[in-house]
Amino acid sequence: MLRAFFCALDAVQSIAQRPRAIVCANEMPDSSRHVIGVDFGTLSGRAVVVRATDGAELGDAVHVYPHAVMSDELAATGAPLGPNWALQDPDDYIEVLSEAVPAAVAAAGIDPASVVGIGTDFTACTVLPVLTDGTPLCRVEDWRSHPHAWVKLWRHHAAQPQADRITDVAAARGEAWLGRYGGRISSEWEFAKALQILEEDPGVYGAMDRFVEAADWIVWQLCGVELRNACTAGYKGIYQDDRYPSEDYLAALNPQFARFAAEKLSPTLAQLGARAGSLSAQAADWTGLAEGIAVAVGNVDAHVTAPAAGVTEPGRMVAIMGTSTCHVMVGEALAEVPGMCGVVNGGIVAGRWGYEAGQSGVGDIFAWFVENAVPPAYHEQARALGIDVHEHLSALGAAQAVGEHGLIALDWWSGNRSVLVDHELSGVLVGMTLATRAHEIYRALIESTAFGARKIIDAFNGSGVPVREFIAAGGLLKNALLMQCYADVIGQPISVIDSDQGPALGSALHAAVAAGVHADVYAAAQAMGKLRSNVYLPDAARHSAYDELYALYGSLHDHFGRDQRPLMRSLQAIRERGMRASGR
Repeated sequence: MLRAFFCALDAVQSIAQRPRAIVCANEMPDSSRHVIGVDFGTLSGRAVVVRATDGAELGDAVHVYPHAVMSDELAATGAPLGPNWALQDPDDYIEVLSEAVPAAVAAAGIDPASVVGIGTDFTACTVLPVLTDGTPLCRVEDWRSHPHAWVKLWRHHAAQPQADRITDVAAARGEAWLGRYGGRISSEWEFAKALQILEEDPGVYGAMDRFVEAADWIVWQLCGVELRNACTAGYKGIYQDDRYPSEDYLAALNPQFARFAAEKLSPTLAQLGARAGSLSAQAADWTGLAEGIAVAVGNVDAHVTAPAAGVTEPGRMVAIMGTSTCHVMVGEALAEVPGMCGVVNGGIVAGRWGYEAGQSGVGDIFAWFVENAVPPAYHEQARALGIDVHEHLSALGAAQAVGEHGLIALDWWSGNRSVLVDHELSGVLVGMTLATRAHEIYRALIESTAFGARKIIDAFNGSGVPVREFIAAGGLLKNALLMQCYADVIGQPISVIDSDQGPALGSALHAAVAAGVHADVYAAAQAMGKLRSNVYLPDAARHSAYDELYALYGSLHDHFGRDQRPLMRSLQAIRERGMRASGR
């Protein structure tokens, strides 16, 4: 760690001593042009240095957010937060630029002057209120004690009542855009979170000049240019057919919300792969890079991964599997898929429709189980074997036949993103007996997420958007039991991205386009994308056995998610009353 730190410090000092100059990518030989991709995740940010011509990854570094996720109390004051809150500190994102980027350059062993562009991606919808110059409202002393002044992370689900009203009013009015989002608007998205601010803290709402996606805010900090990327605007900001929802519709939600889009959102929309601007002097000091290099338009971690896997054509679904999973694919034609997160023209690559669906809890579910429900004996056994508890549970679970544990689960520990789009739904585990063991539950939870992915695939296939190939990316690729389970459940081979840093590689790929190294994202994907085909093949016998379990999953899914949806919402309401009664 110390060696990496001093190497990074040397890199910063070296570039600081050189005169600042605008870098022209075309003046450098092919082999010496590099780009940097920075992926801002849920708990950390990672930077990767990539050779711009062929996508070779030369060095990377990770910086863990000091404030992580604030879900219980506000770090600035210790004030308690309500159920389903998730906040972050934007200063953590700046630290990623000043820590991870120089460290990645040092790890790559390159001259910082050879970097011709930088691209970034973010979890979405992660949003924050800011002043006209981009200053986050939480940095303003008068507002630091207000939770609504801080960054709302994607998994902030406390705006469900507002999301329900956004959906219900749109359906009653026959708003044409609602079908583009599978018929329901999520509490994770921008309008629901903004409406929550207005209705719970109108002072913060009035004080904010802009409500901005973190994906766009970080670009603003890098080059001083305020704009909106087409991806987050379309998927998370209800921007369809070159416009936001009408002021008349917004006023029907709340009269004071009528001018939200006109006054609080950036009027400038930018396409993916475009150059947002040039690296500012301040950002050059943060990163140790040359002032004036290309800064690419921001993007979403999932969507930017598709071209990193070389996927720019229809029929191939890319699942970015981590704390949550986002499923994206491109199509030639517009279709409305029930429960999808959105379909956006140019939302992944220019000239094609980009589709998105997702599961709001996957890796988070496994982590919750290990942290809260695994007996000490399993931890001791894992230590004795020299492996972590996840590996130990996976190995024990893999030794069982399909269905041997007698369990079935619903993967809603963090609500349901697709296809039910309701974050007040919660997890279910059926079939436990006194003989049930922890590794059996762990396997059942893995299977539940595979069943949830199959639900999404079925929805797309049934809507005329066929999924001919399933491609996986993200941190969960390391779990062979999970990957084989997915192949067996969906009954299709699974290809995998040939990179441990798919989103960061995708951001670097877009930086190469912004810097002029490649003509467009299609060309960059062909040159820099990495994919290993058919790594996991389905077993016919296991697939047949999973068909029976999937039918049971479907029955539970529809019972709790449709027929008895009020049951789980009632539990949430009772929980909130209990927390208030106990002073929390």
